[in-house]
Amino acid sequence: MTDQPNSPQLYLITPVGAAASTVGPLLAEVMDRFPVACLRIPGAGSEDELGRIADLAREIAHARDVAVVIDDHVQLALRHGLDGVHLKDGARSVRYARKELGNDAIVGAFCGASRHDGINAAEAGADYVSFGPCGETALGHGAVAGLELFQWWSEMIEVPVVAEGALTPTLIGHLAPVADFIALGSEIWSDPDPVERLAYIWR
Repeated sequence: MTDQPNSPQLYLITPVGAAASTVGPLLAEVMDRFPVACLRIPGAGSEDELGRIADLAREIAHARDVAVVIDDHVQLALRHGLDGVHLKDGARSVRYARKELGNDAIVGAFCGASRHDGINAAEAGADYVSFGPCGETALGHGAVAGLELFQWWSEMIEVPVVAEGALTPTLIGHLAPVADFIALGSEIWSDPDPVERLAYIWR
């Protein structure tokens, strides 16, 4: 898939709730094997542990020219030298984050399955918009972000779009022509061998 024209880039999400000591070797191995475009740190956990993960992820990712963002924590992103934030409240915090982080920072916005929220985030200055979940999941709260949403976005809006949540190889194949980034996290970390799982999915 990644060898095809206009194929999406890999957007990697670190394991939720994992300790920094566990995350480091896994991230290094994955990023040495696959061309990751952006690394995202979920905002779950204590601020101290998030800070440790942020420092470790930044060191590993920046050594490989990969940008690092973190969920929602604008001040933590500033303190730990991250490249930006991934905002989970759609357009609501985009202008605040941009003011705090500056024009060079990455500000992404998760907009569920809402075209309206996506447009508002783009108009507010988001660098990318993320839609999901793309598959059926017990963890979801609301509608699935279907293929038609990504098709419409890719035709009408220039702001890059990320597909995330409950992704399967089949879904990735369908989304590849109309998504700029494919975000993978629990899809690989829940496997006993995350690297081989990613090799299977990202082909």
